[in-house]
Amino acid sequence: MERVTAPDGASIALHSAGTGPGVVLVHGGGVTIEEYRRLIARLSGRFTVHAYNRRGRLDAPARREPYSVEHEIDDLGAVLEHTGARNVIGHSYGGFVALRAALRLPIERLALYDAALRIDGTPDGTYLEHVDEALRAGKTARAMAIVAAGVNTHSAVSRLPLSVRTAICRAFLRTPIGRRMGELLPMTLFETRQVLAHEGSADAYAGVTADVLLACGASAPGYFEEHHTKLAHVIPRARTMVVPGARHDAIAIAPARLVDPIAEFFAAPLTTLPTTSA
Repeated sequence: MERVTAPDGASIALHSAGTGPGVVLVHGGGVTIEEYRRLIARLSGRFTVHAYNRRGRLDAPARREPYSVEHEIDDLGAVLEHTGARNVIGHSYGGFVALRAALRLPIERLALYDAALRIDGTPDGTYLEHVDEALRAGKTARAMAIVAAGVNTHSAVSRLPLSVRTAICRAFLRTPIGRRMGELLPMTLFETRQVLAHEGSADAYAGVTADVLLACGASAPGYFEEHHTKLAHVIPRARTMVVPGARHDAIAIAPARLVDPIAEFFAAPLTTLPTTSA
C-alpha cells in the first residue's frame, strides 16, 4: 500500500495490484473497494489496477465539508498524478465522478459501468425525502427499502408492499455487505444529491475528449442504457455496450462477458477506437 497526498493535505491509501498499464478504479456508492476484489483480480493479469476507498470509508480520510463531487475529482486527480495512469474505470456514482473528472483531468480512456446520472429528468429523485424521514426515525431497513425501489424502478421487488421490502432489507442488513451499505447510507444520500444537483442534458459532457466505453447491464434499470445512448451521441470518442443478463452489481461479480471487453478497450491503441456509436 502507498500513500497519496490529496490537494487538501489528506492522505489517501492506494492499493495497487498487477502489472502493465495503470488503471484507476473509482468505486460506487454504499460500498468500498472490497466489493471489487474479483474485478481487480481479473484485470490485474494485464494491468496495474490502482484502487482507493473514497472518503469516509475504511482506510480513507474523512470527507471534506460541505461535500461536493469536486472534492472527489481532486482526489482522483491526485491518484492519477501519483500513478501516472491515464485509464479510469468508474461504477455507478464512481462513474459520475469519473465522467465529470474527464472534463478537466488528463484521462485518455474511460470505462463506465451504469454511471449514475440524471439526464433530462430521469431518474426521479423524489423518494429521497422519504429516505431522510426513515433515517431520522432510526429505521435503516425501511430507508434501504425505499432507496432500492427508487433506484431499481424496473424490479418486480420494488412493487412489493413496503413492509415486505423492509423485511427483506432487515435480513440483508445482517450480512457483512448489508451492514456496510447501511452504515454508508447517509453518505450515499449526499452523493445522490450531487447527481441531482448536476442534472441536465447529455450536452454537458460534450467536452470529454477521452475514449469512452459506456457499458450497462441489460438487467439493470433502463435509464442507464438511455443515458449512455445520449452520451454516445455527444461525446466525440464514445461507444456503448449492453451486457446481457448483467445487473447493476455485475461489475463487482466481474463476469468475463463484461471484464474482457473492458480489458480490450484499455489495451487497444487510441487511434483504432471508433469515434462515435449509439
